[in-house]
Amino acid sequence: MGLDKILAISGKPGLYELTAQTRGGFIAKSLLDGKKMAVNMRHNVSILSEIAIYTYTEEVPLGEVFEKMKEKENGGQALSHKASKNDLEAYFSDVLPEYDEDRVYGSDIKKVIQWYNILIEYGMTDFSKEEKTEENKDEEE
Repeated sequence: MGLDKILAISGKPGLYELTAQTRGGFIAKSLLDGKKMAVNMRHNVSILSEIAIYTYTEEVPLGEVFEKMKEKENGGQALSHKASKNDLEAYFSDVLPEYDEDRVYGSDIKKVIQWYNILIEYGMTDFSKEEKTEENKDEEE
């Protein structure tokens, strides 16, 4: 399972796994408590693989930021998202030194750190985007 199956739903805590599609939306399972819920098209939903963090030169995909956090923490949990704003910003500066401080808010940093910790706790450790290369296509045949 990659980040393309992990969702953030506005107004709902935590992260969700996309499990099935329905006529009017889809079914999502909470990574926090495992409960399933129906999500319709009125909900504001973000797919983690589509999110990027602004830097001064480019937009860095969230998966790359998670990979850098995983390297920094040796695959373990990061600091708590409930730490002070200064601690969170200092931590994020270590992970992504060139992030654009004018466009990446403290609340964004808090969310990224919280999401990373949820995914690590859930057992997800591969944040790289899976791209089909020629080698992979050959292996499948």
